[in-house]
Amino acid sequence: MSMHEDPVTPPRRVTPLDTPSIDRRTVLRFPLHETQVAALVRSSLEEDGAFNDVTTIATVLSDRRARARLVAREAGVVAGLALAIEAFHQLDDKVSIRVDAEDGTRVARGDSILFLSGHARGLLSAERVALNFLQRLSGVATLTARYVDAVKGTRARILDTRKTTPGWRALEKYAVRCGGGVNHRLDLSSAVLIKDNHLVAVEGDVGVAIRRARDLVSASATVEVECETITQVKAALEARADIILLDNMSNDEMAACVTLVDARAIVEASGGVNLDTVRGIAQTGVDHISVGALTHSAPSMDLALDFE
Repeated sequence: MSMHEDPVTPPRRVTPLDTPSIDRRTVLRFPLHETQVAALVRSSLEEDGAFNDVTTIATVLSDRRARARLVAREAGVVAGLALAIEAFHQLDDKVSIRVDAEDGTRVARGDSILFLSGHARGLLSAERVALNFLQRLSGVATLTARYVDAVKGTRARILDTRKTTPGWRALEKYAVRCGGGVNHRLDLSSAVLIKDNHLVAVEGDVGVAIRRARDLVSASATVEVECETITQVKAALEARADIILLDNMSNDEMAACVTLVDARAIVEASGGVNLDTVRGIAQTGVDHISVGALTHSAPSMDLALDFE
């Protein structure tokens, strides 16, 4: 029986993550071109010695075929399928793959994410690299979804930061979007964010820092400034900052700043944010909550490839 004749069950009905008022196709557009995906996956397979998997070569006949399911061992949100699928394709270009849960889909423990049919050697040799990509990115998406759920019903949106794995920023920020979060600036050239160490260079004068930034960047560029006191918030308002970042303030201080700003700028909260505190922060009325943990502390999602 060929791989195309393998009897398979219909894909499970899944529920994509809800992203109100956002074109989900745009939000979840994979950030790498297919040539970049192929190169990244090949490099990872070579790192793992997958093209010379001596254990599999020694124990599995070259014509042996197999079927397997990639399943969730815990509830979570899927992200990174393009990389996992590419890994299996590079070890068996005729492998048959059915996607049961797209990126951005919430899955329960035991749910099937992929069904695969192909040469056993290819499936076995690609397994670890495919899982490494999918577990890491699904972990980021899953943690993001937990934060998004925690602030549901408030106006706050959950944002990521630049605290990403070197070389993986586009992928990890994509995973944040899969989890329902919103990307902060992509890199240092994307927007102005004046932080405490920048303010040292202007003797702490928020107004001067904002005016210098306005003189340098285009009129359409976003200028954000980090504030630790209400006095700095007032100065940021006077200098017409686009976004005011409230850093490590108490909830009462943040609520007072939200009232002071009165929608004349976007208000963002940062510092001391975790799953226990995030809802209280959201209830102060801030627009954005940035969470470095989404990318620097997300545990990998527990996934497995089960052969049938």
